[in-house]
Amino acid sequence: MPHARINGVNLYYEVHGEGFPLVWSHEFAGDYRSWAPQVRFFSRRYRVVTYNARGYPPSDVPADGDAYTQEQAVDDLRGLLEHLGITQAHIAGLSMGGNVALNFGLDHPELARSLIVAGTGTGSTDPDAFRERVNERAARMEAQGMGGMADYAQGPARVQLLRKDPMGWREFADQLSEHSSIGAAHTFRGVQGRRPPIFELESRLRTLAVPTLIMTGDEDEPCIEPSIFMKRTIPTSGLVVFPQAGHAINLEDPDLFNRTVSDFLTAVEAGRWATREAGIVSGSLTGT
Repeated sequence: MPHARINGVNLYYEVHGEGFPLVWSHEFAGDYRSWAPQVRFFSRRYRVVTYNARGYPPSDVPADGDAYTQEQAVDDLRGLLEHLGITQAHIAGLSMGGNVALNFGLDHPELARSLIVAGTGTGSTDPDAFRERVNERAARMEAQGMGGMADYAQGPARVQLLRKDPMGWREFADQLSEHSSIGAAHTFRGVQGRRPPIFELESRLRTLAVPTLIMTGDEDEPCIEPSIFMKRTIPTSGLVVFPQAGHAINLEDPDLFNRTVSDFLTAVEAGRWATREAGIVSGSLTGT
C-alpha cells in the first residue's frame, strides 16, 4: 500500500487516472473510500488523488492529541502534494476536508488551481455549543470505542443518505465503525474542536482569488449560513444548493455532484469562471 512520510507521519494515499491533478480531502466520518463515486467519474479525465488523514488507518495514528489540528491537516496536504511532485492541483473536500481545502487555498493559493468546498462550516454559528458536543463525543469514543458513534450515522443531516440509498448508507456506517477510536477522538477534539468558525475568516476570504465552488445540501442546517457567507465574501466563488440533501452530498447525489463539479472545472480551465465586482461582494450594487 502506498504511503508518504509527511511531517513525521505515514499517510496512505491512492492515485487513479492521468491528467491534471484533482485531490479530494475526506470528512470526519469518512475516509479515502468515501470518494469512490468521484474517483470512478473523474479518473477518466484527471489524475485523482485520495488519501487518509492522520488518525485514519492505514495512515498512522499519532498517540499525542496535540498532533491533530486543522493547521497540521493543511500542512499534511501540502506535504502530500510535494511528495507526489504536484506543483498545482484542483483541491476539493467535504466537511472537515472542505475546511482543509478552503484553508489550503488561503495558505497556499499558488498551489491551488481551484477549490471545491462542500458541506463546510458546521459549528460556525454556535462555536461554544459545538465544541462542547465535540468534546463530549471525543470522550465517549475514548471510553466506548467507535461504538460510541453508532448513532452518528443517523444524525439529522445523515438520514438523507439512508433515505436515498440504504445500501450506500450501510457501507458508509460500516466504514465509520472501522475507524480508529483513538484517531477519531483526537481528530474530533483537535481538528473540529479547535478550528476557527468560518465567519472569523472574513478578511482573508475577501482576498481569496482562487476559483471556488461552494456546495451544500438544503437540509444540512449547520452548513447553510456558512455557505452563504462564503459566497458573499469570496469574490471568485459560486454557490450550489442541492435539494432535499443532507451532509454527505457526494454520496447522496453522486451524479449531480459529479456533473456540478465537472462543469465548474471546465469553466475554470477555459478561463470562464467569473470574479464578482468588489461593490457586489460587499453587498451593495455599484452605480445604483
